[in-house]
Amino acid sequence: MRFLDNDDADDPILSVVNLIDVFLVITAILMVQVVVNPLNPYTQDKVTVIENPGTPEMRITIKDGTELTRYEASGDIGEGQGVRAGTTYQLDDGRMIYVPEQ
Repeated sequence: MRFLDNDDADDPILSVVNLIDVFLVITAILMVQVVVNPLNPYTQDKVTVIENPGTPEMRITIKDGTELTRYEASGDIGEGQGVRAGTTYQLDDGRMIYVPEQ
């Protein structure tokens, strides 16, 4: 009775199970690498995130320890109080020179 001989080497589903195991191991390794990555913003104490830079919908979120502060752009340019303090010039070599107003 040959059908009673169960040969596991011929079972094609076993290779699929082995592939699933390999993908699970690879996924676990990648998740560990994401967590221990030094550039991960969630593991650092001080992080600044800028969303939609240069647009009227720009938002800046600053995380300092456990405190979160969010600044949203109002869309107005040059708004606020203050006086002109001087002029800044950029030289050909890239240096900046500040000349205060008298």
